[in-house]
Order: sequence, then C-alpha cells, then structure tokens
Amino acid sequence: MKIIATGILILSAVLLVAVLFKKRLGWGWLGLFGSHLILAALGLYIVDFTQLAGGVYIPLNPATIGTVSVLGLPGVAMLVGLKITLFG
Repeated sequence: MKIIATGILILSAVLLVAVLFKKRLGWGWLGLFGSHLILAALGLYIVDFTQLAGGVYIPLNPATIGTVSVLGLPGVAMLVGLKITLFG
C-alpha cells in the first residue's frame, strides 16, 4: 500500500512540475502563495492568543492554515464557528 501511495505522490509531483513549465507561470505565484500562508498563520495566531473568540483555541496545522489561506478571513470565522458549534 505504501508503494502505491508513494507512486501516486511522485506522479502528481511530476505532473505539477510539467504544468508549471508548460504554462510558464514563472515564480511570481510562489510569492503570492507564501504571503497567503503567512497571513493565514498570522490570522489564526491573533485569534488564538488574543482571546478574541472567547477562549476558542484553533491549532496551527496544515489543514487550518490551508483553509484560511484559501478562504481568507471568512475562513477564520468559519473555523471559529465550527469549533464553537462542534466542541462548544
């Protein structure tokens, strides 16, 4: 099973690199992506340690940072709402 998962990972990485070179996106997207990740982590950090959401703790992990980097600040609100609703 590990061999299949490793093969899929390698194949997807090769295809991603092929798409990047074929479309000639350049390296500008990498800076934009990095800034989104940093702002997402900063937003979650502010919510966690300033107690803005009434003591709700949202861990900084790839899933939460990815959610906030894609959805922006509404993603932070969504995570806080889910945390209060599910574990409240």
